[in-house]
Amino acid sequence: MMKTSKITTLLLTGVITALLILSGCSLEINPAAPENNSTPASTSGGNLRVVFLDVGQGASQLIISPSGKTMLIDAGNNDKEELMLQYMEQYGITKLDTVIGTHPDADHIGGLDAVINDIPVGRIYMPKAQANTKTFESVLRAVKNAKLKVQTAKAGISWDMDDEVHVDMLAPRKSYDDSNNMSAVVKITYGRTSFLLTGDAEADSERDMLDAGTDLQADVMLVGHHGSKSSTTLAFLKRVHPKYAVIQVGADNTYGHPKSVILNRLKQQGVKVYRNDLQGTIEAESNGQKVTFRTER
Repeated sequence: MMKTSKITTLLLTGVITALLILSGCSLEINPAAPENNSTPASTSGGNLRVVFLDVGQGASQLIISPSGKTMLIDAGNNDKEELMLQYMEQYGITKLDTVIGTHPDADHIGGLDAVINDIPVGRIYMPKAQANTKTFESVLRAVKNAKLKVQTAKAGISWDMDDEVHVDMLAPRKSYDDSNNMSAVVKITYGRTSFLLTGDAEADSERDMLDAGTDLQADVMLVGHHGSKSSTTLAFLKRVHPKYAVIQVGADNTYGHPKSVILNRLKQQGVKVYRNDLQGTIEAESNGQKVTFRTER
């Protein structure tokens, strides 16, 4: 009798489960994980995630806080618009709390219009730097259509991404003729760990941050201007004193980025380097105590 009762119970359980599924009732099924096993924004697992998206010869960083708050810094070139939308879907991004266009160069803001047109955005920062290009106009049009107002990206702005993640904008500190030096430089701090995201900031902007006594120390540094020799001066690198560096660069690019002098400088300072052209998308994850990496390849 005991065996028959157990079998009957199992059969009834199976029938009820099947009926629930067929009727569309409240059995919750999680969506399939993205192809590279990235965790969706809504389930970030209590860690801060900084994703250096592979957009070829360009730059884009997606930041997901432990509570699921989101920030996108740059979005690659114009030909990466569809790829950026795929990344947003892959990482489960249904809203961006903050968007930052570091400066008007197409390889940084080219895909922003597509993202803003497709996904709700809370606020957007861009420096007071103009560009007479269709790319820049397209971004401004998308911002207007989304009923957003561009807030000025500059040193001294700070906010809490959530209760545990703090964001400081360290540059630009003044106006420069070169749009690269107008780049928004962002520092993100979570617990004892920090990330410095530099856009295309060059030596002039780096020097002004140094002269101002800015707290630049960071565990992870985005190498300025794709590894160009115009950025990542030795004095700046020593002040940042990173354990890890990420270079956002496209394979076989015509600029010769990253430059050997920069790679040697990083090596001499004992910095472990990750590169989009060699490893695809690079994801850094912090639990507030240490940073771990995983790469696409």
